[in-house]
Amino acid sequence: MGERRVRDDLNSEKLLRAGETCWRMARADRAAFLVDTEAYFTAVFDALQKARRSVLLLGWGFDPRTRLFPDGYDGPDDPDEVGRILVELACARPELDVRLLIWRSALPIAAQQEFFPHKARKFFKNTPVKFRLDDQVPFGACHHQKVLVIDDRVAFCGGGDISVDRWDTPGHRDDDPRRIMPDQEYHAPRHEVMMLVDGPAAKALGDLARARWAKSTGEVLPEPIDAGGDPWPEHVPPALFGVDVAIARTVPMWKAQPEVDEIRQLTLASIAAAKETIYLENQYFTSPLITEALAARLAEPDGPQVVLISTGHAPSWFDHLTMDRARGAMIWRLRSADIFGRFRAFWPATHKGETIIVHSKTSVIDDRVVRVGSANLNNRSGGFDTECELAVESDDTEVRAAIGAFRDRLAGHFMGVTGDAVAKARADFGGLIGAIDALNRDGRLRPIEPPKVTAFGEFVAQYHLGDPQDPRDSWNPARRRERLYAAVRDMQMLGGPAAIASLDK
Repeated sequence: MGERRVRDDLNSEKLLRAGETCWRMARADRAAFLVDTEAYFTAVFDALQKARRSVLLLGWGFDPRTRLFPDGYDGPDDPDEVGRILVELACARPELDVRLLIWRSALPIAAQQEFFPHKARKFFKNTPVKFRLDDQVPFGACHHQKVLVIDDRVAFCGGGDISVDRWDTPGHRDDDPRRIMPDQEYHAPRHEVMMLVDGPAAKALGDLARARWAKSTGEVLPEPIDAGGDPWPEHVPPALFGVDVAIARTVPMWKAQPEVDEIRQLTLASIAAAKETIYLENQYFTSPLITEALAARLAEPDGPQVVLISTGHAPSWFDHLTMDRARGAMIWRLRSADIFGRFRAFWPATHKGETIIVHSKTSVIDDRVVRVGSANLNNRSGGFDTECELAVESDDTEVRAAIGAFRDRLAGHFMGVTGDAVAKARADFGGLIGAIDALNRDGRLRPIEPPKVTAFGEFVAQYHLGDPQDPRDSWNPARRRERLYAAVRDMQMLGGPAAIASLDK
C-alpha cells in the first residue's frame, strides 16, 4: 500500500521538474520527431539554407564528407557534402557565424572513423567555419551531446551524429546503395531518432551550446542578433504545437564542476510513474539501477508492459565485449522478474535478416511522456559522459494522441507496418506486446538472447568493465560494482522505483 500511495502521488504531479529531473523548461510553438537519418539530414539542409546569424553544432562525431543526399555513387567533391555546404554558406554570408564543437575522441575510436573528426580541422582550416575539438571531460569519458541550433530559432537534439555511416531510411532496405561511404564500402542499416523544436526551447538549447563552447574554448559567445525569418524546414510537419519542452542533461563531476544527473533521475521517475506501457529504444542497456526499477514494476500484478528494442549485437568489438555481456545479465534479471508476462526485449532485422543498428535513445511512457536524446541506458550516460535530451509531458488529449502515434509508428516501422496498424492491434490484443505478437509475422523483431556466459563474460558483466558510472569509479571496477549493487539494494529496501534511489555521494 505504501508504494502504491507513493506512485499515485507521482502520477498526480509533473515528472518534469526544473532543477530535479531536468535543467530547464521552455516553450516550443512546434515540435517534430524525425525518424531515421534521411529525415534528419534533409531537415538540416533545409534549415541551413535559411540560417541568417548563427549555426552551432555539438557532436560526439563529425565527418565533413557526410553526404546529406546520398545517391549510391560517392566521389570526390560531391556538392551535398556537409562540410562543403557549411563552408559555402559561411563564405556567402559573412554575417553568419558557423561553429562546430566536437568531442576530441580517443585514438582507438578515431582510428575506427579514419581519424575523423580530427582530420576535420584541416578541412575547415582557412575557412570562416570555426571548428574545435573538445576534451573538457574526465579521462575516459566523452562528450556525447548531439545538438544543432540555428539562429536560436530552431534546434535539433537526439541520438544522431553527422557522420558517413549514419544515413538510412525507415524502410531499412537490404543492400541499399545509398548507404555508401567515402571508402566505397557500405555501412549497416541504422535507426536514429531526432527531435526538432522552435521558439524559446530552441534558444535554451542555444544557451546550452554556448555554455559548452565557453567551457571548452574560454570564449564567451553572445546570443545571435535576431534577424527574423523562420528556419523551420518547410517539408517537416509538426507533431506537437504549443508544448513545454524540458531539457535534461548529464554532466560528470570533474574539477570544480558538480555532477548533473537529471537524465538518470528522470528515467527512474518515469519508470515509477508508468501505468500501461514503457517503450524503450536504446543502443545499450546495462544499468543495474534502471534494470532494478523495471524489475520492480514487472513484479507488480497490475504494472505496465515493458518493451525494449535494442541492437542485436554491438557493432564494435569493444562494445560487443563489454556492453553485450552486461546487457545479457540485465535481460536475465528482467525475465526472472517477469512473472506476469509483461516484458519483451527485441532486436530488429531487415527482410533478409541483417541486423539493424538501433542507435536511437528514445522512450515513451504510456502516451504521457516522450523523451528523445543522446543518453544510453547504461552507467556512463548517467554520470560519466555528457548527455542532452528533450522531453515533453502532457495530459492534453491531442498531445497524448500525438505521443502515442509516434510510439506506434516507431514500433510498427521495424515490422514493416504502419502506426495505425499498431494502434488497432493494441486495442484488439491488449496492449503493445499483444500488438507486436500479432503483427510480427515476418519475425523482423527478434528476441534478444543473452550471450553464453563464460567465466570472463561473467567477470565483465559483474564489474561493468568499460561502463563507469562517474569519475569516482572510472579506474576502480571493484568500487563500481560495490556502489552499483549498494544502490540496487537501497532501491529494493526503499520500495522500488517509486522511492527514487540516489547513488552514494
